[in-house]
Amino acid sequence: MEELKGIIKGLEEFLSYKIWPGDKVEITTATLLTIIVTIILVTYALKLIHKLITSKLPEEDRNKFVSIFGFLRYLFYILVVLIVLHTSGVNLTVLMTASAALFVGLGFALQYLFQDIISGILIILDQSLRVGDIVEVNQKVGQVFEIRLRTTRALTRDDKVIIIPNHQFLTDSIYNYTQNHKSTRENVKVGVAYGSDVALVTKILENIASEQKGVLKNPKPFVLFEDFGDSALMFSINFFINDSYGDPKIKSAMRYIIDAKFREYNISIPFPQRDVHMFQSRPIETMQVEKKDIGNGN
Repeated sequence: MEELKGIIKGLEEFLSYKIWPGDKVEITTATLLTIIVTIILVTYALKLIHKLITSKLPEEDRNKFVSIFGFLRYLFYILVVLIVLHTSGVNLTVLMTASAALFVGLGFALQYLFQDIISGILIILDQSLRVGDIVEVNQKVGQVFEIRLRTTRALTRDDKVIIIPNHQFLTDSIYNYTQNHKSTRENVKVGVAYGSDVALVTKILENIASEQKGVLKNPKPFVLFEDFGDSALMFSINFFINDSYGDPKIKSAMRYIIDAKFREYNISIPFPQRDVHMFQSRPIETMQVEKKDIGNGN
């Protein structure tokens, strides 16, 4: 019994030994051991969470979580140390007061970083955006080729890379052309002169769309008589394609054929015209120029 009491007393003395003695900050062996054990538990907990989150993700998306979990590991380590020190009776007021200005500046600096990272995690988890999707951002159309935790990269139609902060996909309205399926409906508009045979125009446009390479046969292309314009009758060819990223080339080819067919059938594409009507209360006065004798040198 005496030996047991001696062991307990020695253990208490060991745990209460002051590693860092001070007036305001005092760290004992028990506090240090608690920090070490808690850090080990947090490490295993983060590994388990990482495994649960990434178990159903593709290998490419799984690798994107390596950096974020590395960052979270160090963040949790700092929080664990502070919590353990506080619960152990260590006065952290001095430390927090000295670091207040640093924390405020760091918070402002990391505000958008955290916003982008959280948005990137949500995008990866709910699969709202995938590699290969066609998106329109700030009137720029691009094909997504890489999704990172902080940014998404897309290749525009003029072979330029646009870097999109991930928070834009959650805060702004962004068009995803291929979210539901790969096929999209496009159109080419054209105006013809008043008095043109609208039935012939419709037939020509339908034939052009049905024979154009890259246009889907099903759903079938169709023509709309859209409006009576100021200077022309407005038509549009509506068609479906699987490559909305390359649709400018298809539209350009159709416009070439439309111009050639309209010339063949004498259908004119008018330019903007305006009729000007002048109203006045008296006739226009004209200046009479007297004929002078050129021979007089006048």
